[in-house]
Amino acid sequence: MRKLLTLYLLLGAILAAQAQQTQKPVLHGKNWMAITGKPLAATAGAMTFQKGGNAVDAACAMLAATCTMWDVLSWGGETQALLYNPKTKKVIAINAMGVAPTGATPEFFKSKGYNFPPEYGPLAATTPGTPGGLMHMLANYGTLSLEEVLAPAIELAAGYPIEAQTANSIERGKERIKQWPYSKKVFLTHLGEEREAPVAGDIFVQQDLLQTLTKLVEAERQALKKGKSRKEAIMAAYDRFYKGDIAKEFVRGSKEQGGLITMKDLANWKPLEEEPLVVNYKGIDVYKLQQWTQGPSLLQALNILENFDLKSMGYNSSRYIHTVYQSMSLAFADRDFYYGDPYVAPQEPMKGLLSKDYARQRAALIQYERNDAKIGPGDPYPFEGKKNPYLKLLKDRGFEFDTIRRNFAPTHDLRNGSSMVEYQDRLWRGTTTIEAADKEGWVVSITPSGGWLPACIAGNTGIGMSQRMQSFVLDEQLNPFNVVAPGKRPRVTLTPSMALKEGKPYLSFAVQGGDTQEQNLLQFFLNVVEFSMNVQQAAEAANFNTNQLWLSLGGTKTEDRQPKPGHILLHDSTPEEVREQLKQMGYTLDFDDRTSGPINAIYFDWKHNSLWGGSSNHGEDYGIGW
Repeated sequence: MRKLLTLYLLLGAILAAQAQQTQKPVLHGKNWMAITGKPLAATAGAMTFQKGGNAVDAACAMLAATCTMWDVLSWGGETQALLYNPKTKKVIAINAMGVAPTGATPEFFKSKGYNFPPEYGPLAATTPGTPGGLMHMLANYGTLSLEEVLAPAIELAAGYPIEAQTANSIERGKERIKQWPYSKKVFLTHLGEEREAPVAGDIFVQQDLLQTLTKLVEAERQALKKGKSRKEAIMAAYDRFYKGDIAKEFVRGSKEQGGLITMKDLANWKPLEEEPLVVNYKGIDVYKLQQWTQGPSLLQALNILENFDLKSMGYNSSRYIHTVYQSMSLAFADRDFYYGDPYVAPQEPMKGLLSKDYARQRAALIQYERNDAKIGPGDPYPFEGKKNPYLKLLKDRGFEFDTIRRNFAPTHDLRNGSSMVEYQDRLWRGTTTIEAADKEGWVVSITPSGGWLPACIAGNTGIGMSQRMQSFVLDEQLNPFNVVAPGKRPRVTLTPSMALKEGKPYLSFAVQGGDTQEQNLLQFFLNVVEFSMNVQQAAEAANFNTNQLWLSLGGTKTEDRQPKPGHILLHDSTPEEVREQLKQMGYTLDFDDRTSGPINAIYFDWKHNSLWGGSSNHGEDYGIGW
């Protein structure tokens, strides 16, 4: 046993040493840091800082730019954000997730032969959240005008040299794009030619979107001329989007193509400010959005992992990988059954799920010898002093409760379903991330998404509609808290992160990648906290992904979404000894040279009063500091 432990420690030391070499340098800044998914969008953040804006202004400018550049999202999507306010020393959660429209019921989708809402087209759309979220953040916590913050995005809409990643994505999705007349008009700039999408370097012009953004600025200008305050003027633009002529054209274009969104749906929706959820891990307070996201699953995993000496196991040793994999599988089993919109009944048992005592009970389930293919949701209700009202539902679903281990285990095999290639693609569905911080202490972490290519554009607005309806379920047996209903938010994968240490910002971090987001953010955090990596080393470090979860994105058939117990994605550099040990534990191994979506992060160096930025070596993510 001692020899095995020595081997683990030696292996961990070797892998940690390898992780010191990065393909991109760590960023350093004294005054500000701006990081996001596209170089031009990071430049928009830098331009906004140079105008005198704070981190909120810069984050909003980057959000507008990434939406305009179709960085796996559009203006019709959703925004999820955490803000640190240095004046109050509090973390604020922004919920700018759209809701299901009028008529979006399980019966409606089942009548069309769906087991889940569709992943593309007008019936996949929730109400737009990003414009409202941006304007809410800017009005309440920024310093600049909407016109100043939207200036880079407006210039981009007027025409920018499109990059290969987006241009090729349009070409790959062109057959679907041709189904929607307004999308075809915008995206297929070489219609009838062999390549119908733009080519890299083409000046990509979006005239309809340019007009929409210009209308927002016009509304602000008119309000200011009438003597309105800065905040009131920004909210006048908000009203024009959600209640005025922009809303009317959006609804008209959506309905023409078979969508459900109404004027009342837009007028009734609004962004919300929330108390974030938080747990303490070894003296560090980690903040996530509430259970309408998958964010609490990272908090649950940290609570479980706090019961183990991870550092002694060694970075990415087989025992470390196994322990973290099991912890994530336990957390995701709870996510898949208990998470949903907190503003719609029934109420999720979050107090129990985030209880340290519950985590200890879950940690005791981990078997050191083998992967547990029968991990199911636990019972958090006793940790709230309540009785679980869903015992019959779980039994009907095919789960048996182990009274000794306190776990609901499936009685049926979940290993079938879609091919591994299809599953991995759905697991990895992307978005973008935005990280900003300034010397005054403002910090912003955003994971916006929705309206990605191939997107259905709503009328002559230039705005791609969200596809987030697909994250709902139609059957309460899968998750009684996440059944689609008009006015309800789907439980999404999108999940910015923030950590405070001794009451000060410590880390701000986020990643794209569907159901892998919390997995990769958890490992990034542990890389920094347990293995002393800097933000760039931690962003580039080899991660691993569990496939032992229900997919939140993908096809409309049940088999498209089913878990694949024991399937694990490992980095190509994983040593042969680790591979063999994991196989002996019952894992099915897949390999890639990319095992994480692009992680973007900021570390706060209070010893030197400076900012450290990390931006993944995968994709086009880019950061600028000053």
